[in-house]
Amino acid sequence: MSSHLESTTVTGGALPPLLLKPQEERRLQAGHLWIFSNEVNVAATPLTTFAPGEHVQVRSSHDRFLGYAYVNPRTLISARLLGRDPAYPPGKSLLVHRFKVALALRQRLYAAPFYRLAFGEADLLPGLVVDRYGDVLVAQIGTAGMEAMKSEILEALVQVIDPQAVLWKNDSAIRELEGIERYVETAFGQVPDMIEVPEGGVTFRVPLAAGQKTGWYFDQATNRALVARHARGARVLDVFSYAGSFGLQAARAGAVEVSCIDSSASALEAAAETATANGLEAELLKGDAFDMLEALHDDRRKFDFIVVDPPAFIKRRKDHPKGLAAYRRLNQLAMQLLDRDGLLLSCSCSYHLAPGELTDSIQRASRQLGRFAQLIAVGAQAPDHPVHPAIDETRYLRAFLFRVIDSC
Repeated sequence: MSSHLESTTVTGGALPPLLLKPQEERRLQAGHLWIFSNEVNVAATPLTTFAPGEHVQVRSSHDRFLGYAYVNPRTLISARLLGRDPAYPPGKSLLVHRFKVALALRQRLYAAPFYRLAFGEADLLPGLVVDRYGDVLVAQIGTAGMEAMKSEILEALVQVIDPQAVLWKNDSAIRELEGIERYVETAFGQVPDMIEVPEGGVTFRVPLAAGQKTGWYFDQATNRALVARHARGARVLDVFSYAGSFGLQAARAGAVEVSCIDSSASALEAAAETATANGLEAELLKGDAFDMLEALHDDRRKFDFIVVDPPAFIKRRKDHPKGLAAYRRLNQLAMQLLDRDGLLLSCSCSYHLAPGELTDSIQRASRQLGRFAQLIAVGAQAPDHPVHPAIDETRYLRAFLFRVIDSC
């Protein structure tokens, strides 16, 4: 660990142990951070004796120190590892180190301070997401363990970033499974209702406290750039557009016509403000995406480039059959609107949908329409959302660019 991290005389013996069953340390040794309840030796260290969020030292069945973690006895993932060095237990010093390491990557990748600063497990900060909008930070805690460290997180962010304002956007549904309340509150400073985010030559107006997730979908930045590269002269349809991120960048890149579909009036209002401020034009269509695609088909509308970026249709494994059918129907409706030689960017943020399943559903949909779909590019989440190689759940965003033509 870096020498700038303050050392401490506290060792693994200062925190209560969480003992694993024989051979259950193998995933941790391979780099994973999660401990499932069935891996814990509950006879020796009953999970029910720990408070949600309590810090522990994880030890193997041979009593070897494996790392520090926080515990939640009520969830399937009963503990998440925070660090592996016995000299550096959980606390502000460790968090400062984590944020400095995360910041160094983003500063290497981005010229301007607009990015995801911390991406949970991928930045060794399980249960925590932090987005940076210049001098304003939006942080989202998803676990009881990180909630217990809330004050230390804030202190560490102030030390590393020195922001003017911090918003806690702790309103995700996962918090209910963790047994912690949902809320949105300002930690300090003046958090604006709307903030400007520069991307792809467009300055977007983005809602923060009232916006979706943490305000902006930084994870799609590279895929939006991909669309912009192919948008010149095209009629572009942005489905599930939110604040018009794909569509308005396409307009800036030279699209001759841009239409955006979203069910949120406030999201389309933000898109309208962005369009006006940047001297761009877009048709803004409010309504259910499936209904609007059918209506456009009834009106005999055609487009050269369609982007479908839906919310996760498969949030849990049991949702898979219904969700897969929804992806297929969505892409088929979109392909009906593509002109004879058009482009389709199909995205999925459903971890439980395998990449091959999405491409197969698009292939099947194209054949049902009597068309031929060629896969010409594959996209993923932007680099400020790095992937932890041992935790496949951190690799969640897929994007496939297809050329769709009429079959001969």
